[in-house]
Amino acid sequence: MKNFTIHKNKGIVSEEFLSKNITEFHVACKYVSELPYKRNSDKSNIQSIFDDLGGTCSTKHATLRKLALENNQQDVKLILGIFKMDAKYTSKIKNTLQKYNLNYIPEAQNYLKIDDEYYDFTNPTSNYTQFKHKLLIEKEIEYSEIAEVKVIFHKYFLEKWIVDENIPFNLDEIWNIREQCIKDLQQWDKVEIQNTSPVCFANRTDLREDYKL
Repeated sequence: MKNFTIHKNKGIVSEEFLSKNITEFHVACKYVSELPYKRNSDKSNIQSIFDDLGGTCSTKHATLRKLALENNQQDVKLILGIFKMDAKYTSKIKNTLQKYNLNYIPEAQNYLKIDDEYYDFTNPTSNYTQFKHKLLIEKEIEYSEIAEVKVIFHKYFLEKWIVDENIPFNLDEIWNIREQCIKDLQQWDKVEIQNTSPVCFANRTDLREDYKL
């Protein structure tokens, strides 16, 4: 994966990372992936992952996209994908899916596309290949579109899916089921976030030191 230096006086996200002595994109990705998975109080605040000391796939990858833009790295793209989230993807939602007799639920995921390669930094073990074969649709968005635009796109897809697949729930009901799945996902096992993601840090021994916070 490409790397670049984070420069001073480029923007608020760059300054946040530099204040933590993080001066390279690779290290910024590692830092972001190791932040706890949690919903942010204000997704429109690009500094939310720093304020809340955690974030979701949306806020984490939006932050990295903004970091890239601040440092003139236009080829770091932010992608929104809708994929089949099922019990094979994560056993944590198995009970909820079974309760409502659903094989899967279409879920929105944000990730990065860099030089025609895909990367997921939601947590240290995240990997694009985990959901690549489950993707139903994807599109490029901007870091400022992870709130309203993402939700509108997601709900539009769900409405069509409900009709096409004869799902016995309306949009509000499906959205509530999806909300329960998200709650299930937030119950992270500590073991899951201790390993370094193989997606971009394989053989990078220089990135194993602790950060200065």
